[in-house]
Amino acid sequence: MFNDKAVLITGGTGTFGKKYTEYILKNFKVRKLIILSRDEFKQYEMSQVFSRQQYPIRYFLGDVRDKDRLLRAFDGVDYVIHAAALKHVPAAEYNPFEAVKTNIIGAQNIVEAAIDKGVKKVIALSTDKAVSPINLYGATKLSMEKIFVAASSYAGWKDTIFTVVRYGNVIGSRGSVVPLFLCLKKKGAKELPITDERMTRFWITIEEAVEIVHHVLEHAHGGEVFIPKLPSMKIIDLANAICEECKLKVVGIRVGEKLHESLLSMDEASTTVHVSLSGRDYFVILPDIHFESRATSKYKHNRIVPPGFTIRSDINDSWLTVQEMRDLFEKENFCV
Repeated sequence: MFNDKAVLITGGTGTFGKKYTEYILKNFKVRKLIILSRDEFKQYEMSQVFSRQQYPIRYFLGDVRDKDRLLRAFDGVDYVIHAAALKHVPAAEYNPFEAVKTNIIGAQNIVEAAIDKGVKKVIALSTDKAVSPINLYGATKLSMEKIFVAASSYAGWKDTIFTVVRYGNVIGSRGSVVPLFLCLKKKGAKELPITDERMTRFWITIEEAVEIVHHVLEHAHGGEVFIPKLPSMKIIDLANAICEECKLKVVGIRVGEKLHESLLSMDEASTTVHVSLSGRDYFVILPDIHFESRATSKYKHNRIVPPGFTIRSDINDSWLTVQEMRDLFEKENFCV
């Protein structure tokens, strides 16, 4: 799909962006790969691994808040992967409009620049925190989803396709609790802090996230929200997978944090279908605004989920065991 194409990743120096860069350069002969991000030092570090001399890669300093910069960056680009966001929940609570400017206004800038420059497809990365959000980060991600869903109509006669993929916690990403637990164990800690013994979360590896985003980008028709089927795990089991000998200290739920997360709410079930893409099961929320999209036409014969259906981390039908998580750590080269 990417052979002889120009691809741009916003937030390209982040955990996902670096892994997706590796995936693209390994599997495709792109015409150009553009890494757009704000941090020149992270770009410098990344360029030591993926150099301009060795790969058809370019590093653009810029911010999704700056529409003019996006218009310049998107010139001649075929595909955009929108991974840039302010993701830290407490930071977003303390600096609310900064999160709004990046996650919401930035999303609208992406949409307008992509349409104006004739980008073929744009995919945005979302989170389970966008479902019935109780924190600002989740609310901004929900807003971003709505902007991208409506963008298929907003594009008018232009052919730009917009879609969203929504998934759970990425093992080892900077927003994950896993690096914290690993760091504490390395320092010889005898206990690990957990928020609540009942807490559960959805988990996904960075390799899975990359493959899912690529599958969705390939199959998107416009206006959908794709949700992969993911396993859950209890926070106490995650802690035991990292340091079985450590005691657990309950520190309480942080501001803006849920006991359990959801990937699909009951209210979204009425417009959700079940599909299989590239051997993986997905739930696809079809656009519910008043226009006949390519997505609604494509999936109208797929099985609609039953009324009241929901995907919540505490009532999931797929669970990771302690040993399975340890196996994933080994696969991800995390030393536990």
